[in-house]
Amino acid sequence: MYFSDKVLIVEGKTDKRRIEEVLIEPVQIICTHGTMGVSKLDEILDQLNGSDIYILSDADKEGRKIRKWFKKHLSESTHIYIDPKFGEVGRCPRDYLANLLMRHEFYVDTGLIMKGKFGNDERRDKLPGYYQSYPV
Repeated sequence: MYFSDKVLIVEGKTDKRRIEEVLIEPVQIICTHGTMGVSKLDEILDQLNGSDIYILSDADKEGRKIRKWFKKHLSESTHIYIDPKFGEVGRCPRDYLANLLMRHEFYVDTGLIMKGKFGNDERRDKLPGYYQSYPV
């Protein structure tokens, strides 16, 4: 059961697993399994229930194709883009994904946040999406 009003749509199971490694909030993650079509879109739309929709697809031909579907049929969705040098969401470093998702107000494990631009503790405390990580 999900208590978040956010839905993150990704291409595959590897992408989903990688994202789950950095998120610390309950977010429904839906996999397209690399294909889009009318029936797949209808199936996804049935699961949305008025949630905020985020699209995070790979930086390849299939990823662009999936984005095109959502831009056409679900224009209110927010598109999150990865750096093309990583190619696939599942291959993105955890710290990179944490920073990327945090910029879109997802709550992430701050132990993964990259140093530098977001390394200032004062600034970190003021930005949404930050939670202090604690060892388990």
